[in-house]
Amino acid sequence: MINLIKNNEIIIKKSKFLGFLYEISNLEEIKEILNNLKKEHKKATHICYAYKVGVSAKYYDDGEPSGTAGKPIYNIIEKKNLNNILIVVIRYFGGIKLGAGGLFRAYSNCASELLK
Repeated sequence: MINLIKNNEIIIKKSKFLGFLYEISNLEEIKEILNNLKKEHKKATHICYAYKVGVSAKYYDDGEPSGTAGKPIYNIIEKKNLNNILIVVIRYFGGIKLGAGGLFRAYSNCASELLK
């Protein structure tokens, strides 16, 4: 059973970041969630995520510069010592580049806000 716990939206320099926090129990649920989000957000620029289910963990930058999207999301999961969690952050590019540091902060902030 897929359980959306919380979602949020932040806007940074015209880019919209949509965050989604899911409680999950297996890797199949992740595939289903990501497929649904890709269908729902066809015009999104990036769909980045990180998860931890038991001993399985992964993060994905979806075309953002390496280490600027999935990794900061995963760092939040690790810092809070969470398990059976999927965090997805969807970005709609607003036309202003944020740079590596800006992206890292944006994805971190969006993920952190979900856990408050």
